Amino acid sequence: MKLSAELRAFAGRLGHEFSRPELLSRAVTHGSISGPMRDDNQRLEFLGDRVLGLVMAEALLDADRGATEGQIAPRFNALVRRETCAEVAREIEIGAVLRLGRSEMKSGGRRKEALLADAMEAVIAAVYLDAGFEAARGVVRGLWGERINQVETDARDPKTALQEWAQARGEPPPVYAETSREGPDHAPVFTIEVTLASGASHSATAGSKRQAEQAAAAALLKQVSE
Repeated sequence: MKLSAELRAFAGRLGHEFSRPELLSRAVTHGSISGPMRDDNQRLEFLGDRVLGLVMAEALLDADRGATEGQIAPRFNALVRRETCAEVAREIEIGAVLRLGRSEMKSGGRRKEALLADAMEAVIAAVYLDAGFEAARGVVRGLWGERINQVETDARDPKTALQEWAQARGEPPPVYAETSREGPDHAPVFTIEVTLASGASHSATAGSKRQAEQAAAAALLKQVSE
């Protein structure tokens, strides 16, 4: 099969020329538009997650040969988590080439973090199946770039860090509560408040509950640490 002009341009941004273009086509096909004659990207996403994990584990071990598993694990999590995958996906404009069903199109699917992250992993798998691990490693290392070298030594996500802070002081885990939701269904804005047993609390607003929770946790952790 031949790729559309949009997918050819995307392959250029990706930095890989596909000998099996049908793999790229499947990688950008969401389940909302799949059917008997068109496979979606879910299986590729599953594989791509593993390929990405191996590339990142290898890269982190090479970058810091003296680091312990406890030091590497949070860095690894920071590099492979949904937010990072979606960030990379936005940089190479995966959203512009996603194939979505009508419902997802109407609900802003091209901007959804989960869909972008899943598609990024599926594309990594497509490269792997098309040309092998070396090619996939090259693409991933190129796209993640300096993120690998600049990932913080303590890259725990804020929710985990706040929970560990509380546990170290004999407190129960922080409590998260949604205090408001505004905006249309396809682009909601959530406000989340996190509270510690001591009564300390902080709120944050973002386009997803997860992002708002992380932002609130980061702000509260900074507050109590100071």
